[in-house]
Amino acid sequence: MYNHQLDTFIRAADAGSFSKAAEDLFISSTAVMKQINLLENALEVQLFHRTPRGLTLTDAGKSYYQDARFMIQYAKDAQVRAKNAMQGNESIIRIGTSLMTPSQFLLELWPQIHQVRPELKFEMVNFDNTPENAREILGNLGRNIDLVAGIFDETMLRLRSCTALELMRVPICCAVSIYHPLAQKRILSFEDLRGQRLMLMKRNWSKYVDALRDDLEANHPAVEIMDFAFYNLEVFNQCEHENALLMAVPQWEGVHPLLKILPVEWEHTIPFGLFHSPKPSPTVKKLIRTVVQVMKPEHQPKA
Repeated sequence: MYNHQLDTFIRAADAGSFSKAAEDLFISSTAVMKQINLLENALEVQLFHRTPRGLTLTDAGKSYYQDARFMIQYAKDAQVRAKNAMQGNESIIRIGTSLMTPSQFLLELWPQIHQVRPELKFEMVNFDNTPENAREILGNLGRNIDLVAGIFDETMLRLRSCTALELMRVPICCAVSIYHPLAQKRILSFEDLRGQRLMLMKRNWSKYVDALRDDLEANHPAVEIMDFAFYNLEVFNQCEHENALLMAVPQWEGVHPLLKILPVEWEHTIPFGLFHSPKPSPTVKKLIRTVVQVMKPEHQPKA
C-alpha cells in the first residue's frame, strides 16, 4: 500500500491551503498539517511555501507532485494486478487512457473484438498526461498498462522504447475556440490560415508535424507558427484563451469543451494506432491480432 500522506499532499497542493484540503478530506486542518510535516520530514525536503495567502509548491514540491500522482496510480494498479493474479485471470487487457490518449476508438471496436475473442476482458487505467508519465508508462508497457492509443512516428517510438500497431493515418486538423470566427467554417483553407497563429509541437518531435511546418514556412509564410513542447490541458487552454489555432486530430474532439476541431484543405496526416511493449504478453498479442482482423480494409495503413 502507498503512503496515504501522498493523497493529502496532492489535495493540499490542488487546494492551495491546508484548511480547504481538510474540508475535502473530511479531517481537521491540524491533521492535514501534521501529515504534510511528517511527509516533509521523511523526504527531508520542504514541499510548500507557507504564506498568509496560502500554499505554493517549492521546486522540490513541484517535482514531487508529478511523481506522487504516478506513485498513487502505480500502487492502485499493483493492487489490481495482485487481485487478478490471485484469481488466475490472464485475459484482462489494461488500456491506458489520458487527455491525449483517449480510448474511445478501441472501445468502439470492442463489440467486434468480443465477438471474435469473448474470453478477453479489459479495464481502464487512467493516468495524468505529463512528460514524466509519458516516459514511464510508454517505456514500461506491459507492467501497469498494456495498451495506449495515440498518434506517433518512428522517432517517438524509439525515444519511448515501445512499439505501435498502426491502425490508420488520421488527418492533421486545427482546433479553434468556438468563439473564433473560423469556428463557423466546415473546413479551413490556407487563405483562412493567413495571419493566424498556429500552435505546433516543436521541431524534431514528429516528422509528420515537421513536414507540415516545412510546408507552411516555404509556401504559406503568413501563417505564424507558435512552438510548444508537450500536449496537455494547458496547451488547449492557451489555444482557447489566446484565440489561436492548435494542431489536433479528430480523435481529440471533446478534450476541451470550448474548442472545435476542423479539417484543413491540406494532405498532411499522421499515424494513429496502439502502443504496446516490444515483447507483448500472449494475451496482448491475441488482442493485436484480433484488432487487425476486425479493422475494416479502408482503415488499414497503406503499404
